[in-house]
Amino acid sequence: MALSNNVIGAINFVAMLLSIPIIGAGIWLATEPDNSCVKILQWPVIILGILFLVVGIAGFVGAFWRIPWLLISYLIAMLVLIVLLAALVVFIYMVTIKGSGHLEPSRSYLEYHLDDFSGWLRRRVRSPWKWDRIRSCLSSTNMCGELNQSYRMAQDFFNARITPLQSGCCKPPTQCGYTFVNPTYWISPINNAADMDCLQWSNDQTQLCFNCDSCKAGLLANLKKEWRRTDIILLITLVALISVYLIGCCAFRNAKTEDLFRKYKQGYT
Repeated sequence: MALSNNVIGAINFVAMLLSIPIIGAGIWLATEPDNSCVKILQWPVIILGILFLVVGIAGFVGAFWRIPWLLISYLIAMLVLIVLLAALVVFIYMVTIKGSGHLEPSRSYLEYHLDDFSGWLRRRVRSPWKWDRIRSCLSSTNMCGELNQSYRMAQDFFNARITPLQSGCCKPPTQCGYTFVNPTYWISPINNAADMDCLQWSNDQTQLCFNCDSCKAGLLANLKKEWRRTDIILLITLVALISVYLIGCCAFRNAKTEDLFRKYKQGYT
């Protein structure tokens, strides 16, 4: 019985450790400028990771001090959390399955269209009052100013690998036909009717294309990239947690069997 409890305790300790990648993924998302402006995924991930940690500690305590009801509660709670984590992994995959960049002539960077992304993500940025808050947050960063420091010549900028957010928010759409002065200053559009965003562009360094749909699309493209990375971490952790949970269930069943056998032996003797 002591050996089985030690095994269960070790398994619960591993489950506690597996909460660290989940919490870490949430903290990483929170430190990314775009995610910190949108504030959608990081807190659910962090909270879920903390719940895994708390439940793992409860299971470890239950095994160490041999408290059967606490172990049973641990198994039930862990099952619920694993189901929630699996649902989150599937959800992230489904909302990020759509959306990719488009190549433009003589450009190395990609441009993005809002309608390419999932409806759920689009609704997060289409509401005017939501976007006003996000736009204010994005415009306070130095992501566009960095382009002016890095690229002086037009061809250098056209050959650059800039982020989706910079592509969508810091410059006008290529099809508008603006003439490059610097990465955040463009003049003399050829075809303003090509895209509604052509009329939204402003050389005011506090405005730029932050009111454009291309900026919203660039934000979603950035989120998609970061959320996919997070989803991979969560998926690997989910597989590990399921394995640990199944081993824990087997160890708990064996411990109960040994306990019944011991009681039977004591009664027999």
